[in-house]
Amino acid sequence: MSHDEDHIASTREKLVRMANQIATFFHSKPREEGIAGVAEHINKFWEPRMRRQLFELLDGDAEDFDDLVIAASARIKRPKTAEQADKNLGYARQA
Repeated sequence: MSHDEDHIASTREKLVRMANQIATFFHSKPREEGIAGVAEHINKFWEPRMRRQLFELLDGDAEDFDDLVIAASARIKRPKTAEQADKNLGYARQA
């Protein structure tokens, strides 16, 4: 694996781990409250690029994600494109 591939893999692992840690906290709540809590936390604290990467992972293979993360994904704001995610942060992609 190249350095870039290692970085991408580690970023994926970190996003999965962080999302699952949020879900673990909310398992102590009733299910609907837990789903809402996971979605609210990710919407509030994750930047658009992180949410875009989250959806790329969920759309590809969600098996590593906690069930609450999967259920909450319907309530998480999905950035339309990578460019939109970057633009929301003030970055401009080079052509």
